[in-house]
Amino acid sequence: MAGASLTSLLLLLAGYLLGSIPFGLILSKALGGKDVRQHGSGNIGATNVSRVVGPLAGALTLILDAAKGACAVGLAARLTEQSAWPMMLAGLGALIGHCYPVWLRFNGGKGVATALGIFMALCPLAALAALILFVLVSAFWRFISLGSVSAAAAMPLLVYFLWAPGHAPPLVIMLGTLFASALIFYKHRANIQRLMDGTEPRYATGKSKGDEA
Repeated sequence: MAGASLTSLLLLLAGYLLGSIPFGLILSKALGGKDVRQHGSGNIGATNVSRVVGPLAGALTLILDAAKGACAVGLAARLTEQSAWPMMLAGLGALIGHCYPVWLRFNGGKGVATALGIFMALCPLAALAALILFVLVSAFWRFISLGSVSAAAAMPLLVYFLWAPGHAPPLVIMLGTLFASALIFYKHRANIQRLMDGTEPRYATGKSKGDEA
């Protein structure tokens, strides 16, 4: 039991360190010579990187941020014979690391891409359904933030119903999914307030000041 607890703790720490790698900042400096934190919304996520540096940098940021979550879960799966508890813990570690990276004084991204990677590894069908919902909502209303929180809100239900035919997910998976959704909502709290006030910029304007995922 003690060994399993130590393994889970180490996987949580490994997930955090992996998630805390600020790929958006690294790519914005490498490909555009800019500190993305000083431009646009100041967010290190893919949307702001794309706006500030260009679509290539934004796409690479999206892929790498998602890979952080998937790799954290994959590492835990390999080391624990696919045990749900350490897999979920490592994934959440990556999500927390992305949102609160120690290297950037705990001021990171909003977690959407990293969460996508986590659930692509844990429950691919649920992640795909959430991605489709994100795209549809974002395209129809032209709010990246609305697409993000809509996908986050739907994820617990999607995981529950799409985990496996005829089987509900383990309790730790459901609790972890609820935590991930709540964290994404918390990181988007300013966007949600602007959506309610009718002041949230649409991404098509190219001048958003806070709608990055």
